[in-house]
Amino acid sequence: MRSRVSRLPNELTVATTEMPHSASVSVGLWVGIGARFEPAPLNGICHFIEHLLFKGTARRSAREISQEVEGVGGYLNAFTSEEATCFHARAPYGQFERLLDVLMDMLLESRFAATDVNKEREVIKEEIAMYLDEPQHHVQELLNATLWPGQPLGRPITGTATTLKTMSGRCLRDYLRDHYTAGSIVVAVAGRAHHGQVLRAVKRYARHLPIGPRPSMPRARAWQLTPKVCLLRRRIEQTQLALGIRTCSRHDDRRYALRLFNVLLGENMSSRLFQSVREDRALAYSIYSTPSSFEDAGDLVISAGLDTDNVPKALRVILRELRRFTEAPPSAAELRRARDFVLGQMDLASESTETQMNWLGEQLLGYGRIFDLAEIKRCLCAVTPSQIRAVARDFLRRQHLNLALVSPLKSERGLAELLCIL
Repeated sequence: MRSRVSRLPNELTVATTEMPHSASVSVGLWVGIGARFEPAPLNGICHFIEHLLFKGTARRSAREISQEVEGVGGYLNAFTSEEATCFHARAPYGQFERLLDVLMDMLLESRFAATDVNKEREVIKEEIAMYLDEPQHHVQELLNATLWPGQPLGRPITGTATTLKTMSGRCLRDYLRDHYTAGSIVVAVAGRAHHGQVLRAVKRYARHLPIGPRPSMPRARAWQLTPKVCLLRRRIEQTQLALGIRTCSRHDDRRYALRLFNVLLGENMSSRLFQSVREDRALAYSIYSTPSSFEDAGDLVISAGLDTDNVPKALRVILRELRRFTEAPPSAAELRRARDFVLGQMDLASESTETQMNWLGEQLLGYGRIFDLAEIKRCLCAVTPSQIRAVARDFLRRQHLNLALVSPLKSERGLAELLCIL
């Protein structure tokens, strides 16, 4: 596989990974804007725009957009994150130009008709209500608000019923025109498609994109001095728990050690948390850890669903496992297994055109370059047990801990004190 990148005179970026033996091609329009860029009154506007781009263009109705891709065995979708929005499609490789035309039509010619805006606003409200009805999702939003209070990282990507109410079709169109500019867009293509072919096709649409650089976003702020606890009382059968730890940005050299630390901690069934909390003590059915990295910040979240009576016991075990990492490095054998897991996952993912397309977009928007897979593997292989302990000592501190719970617990009394045992 070979990756190539070209930048057009209007600053639009075109990136390809040619996979000559693949039966499919994946195309993504990656826009370097997401929920972190939104002012508070417009919280949720990027996600709202994502929805509206599927509702019809000057050339295609909403049904025709989906039929154009699904009618050739393809798949069309989109997502909005904190720092990016992506519209993507996958189909048999001979359908590349069809996919590109549909995606560009959505980006350039969406109508934002008043009736569609009003209907989709109600759809998103239902989406928000659905998430609030799912304690395992709701607890993550509560944790974000606790980790990053009063700033975009702490707000829901979907927005709220209040912020959605103020967004008209004109507001959405203006935001799209001002922020979804050529300088903030990466056209990422992976599969059986030549770079030259992709470049020629993209140039036909490039001149229609508004000119401008990628917008700026406010920096993340953290001023916490002691552990914090956020409890939402609900009459449910289980407690959903999320323990968040602020870490580092995606540009920090410690990210490789942190990636392996997460595998050791809770990424798979071999991890310490899974073994100690679930297998050895049966304190939870579900427990895992997930890292997130942003331009200037990061976090690591431990999530669990458990019987409410087991909350104090499970927290003690979790904190004990965290403390173990600060006291002693993992064994060479344990670290080797964690590293081999990550390397194996990377190799398996590399076979997918969709994963390769995502890699292009994420790397170019996040770093301005594409890291060679061999380079990342070398960095992971260079991590030592002592570096694992070092990142644990850097980040596993009381003032970095934030606990959110959706639970029938009557009070959070004692939980903040329990976090202090770290």
